[in-house]
Amino acid sequence: MTDALPDRYAVAGHPVEHSQSPFIHAEFARQTAQSIDYGRLLCPLDGFVATVRAFAADRSAGTVRGCNVTVPFKFEAFALAPRRTPRAERAQAANTLRFDADAAGGWLADNTDGIGLVRDIERNGGVSLAGRRVLLIGAGGAAAGALGPLLAARPAALVVANRTLDKAEALVARHLDLASDVALSACTPAEAGTGFDVVVNATAASLQGAQIPVDAHVLAPGALALDMMYGPAAQGFIAWAEAHGARGRDGLGMLVEQAAEAFFVWRGVRPETAPVLAALRARLAAKAP
Repeated sequence: MTDALPDRYAVAGHPVEHSQSPFIHAEFARQTAQSIDYGRLLCPLDGFVATVRAFAADRSAGTVRGCNVTVPFKFEAFALAPRRTPRAERAQAANTLRFDADAAGGWLADNTDGIGLVRDIERNGGVSLAGRRVLLIGAGGAAAGALGPLLAARPAALVVANRTLDKAEALVARHLDLASDVALSACTPAEAGTGFDVVVNATAASLQGAQIPVDAHVLAPGALALDMMYGPAAQGFIAWAEAHGARGRDGLGMLVEQAAEAFFVWRGVRPETAPVLAALRARLAAKAP
């Protein structure tokens, strides 16, 4: 019977075949005894909305309850849902959709990227953000989702550096009321300054194999330098950071933490992330050449 089938979810993006989200959510489901089926949804670059709507309407193998959204569709995902959480509203971007067909107002858009990033830095990376100097590189969907939760962690200063200055300034302006005692500013990567305790690369430079978007002087001695990408895509940034006396970190922890928050949004259950992150790192290490 249809009612006995697991609820369906997927990660939607382009590309999407590399995504570890199906493994992560399968682990969360096993851990919490939730009945879900989580897959991948490849969306044409000009067909995200149509692809997601078709997926949501498919009842052939169980009820579709939601999806995660990855690059480059986070702004489109936000526009697609009539209901948005405050953190999605602030970011104007969404990485999580919940298909509440029966709820007043319809689908819900959320953004769990930022809380996932902060939890990974502080819990898994062991770095408290309070009172630190933080550099956020990029002003796209990933950076937009990260800025609010980063400010909530109360760093002493937070600089958003982006190649297109207008985008960084608009992102900062949208968050000024959250800054209060945080020195929040925008600049180009060349003007970022020096000596940051935490540097977060939220650009697609790593995915595209492009050069590091900032100079090494942005790194304070022993700084944490985190690339939101993972796997081979993040290795260039990590190697660069470690060559200049920083501690490099990839985006796997952030991926698991944001997924846990999305799982909670969908299922109302909060899974334990540490064992899943450990299992994911072991899984990827076993696949490495």
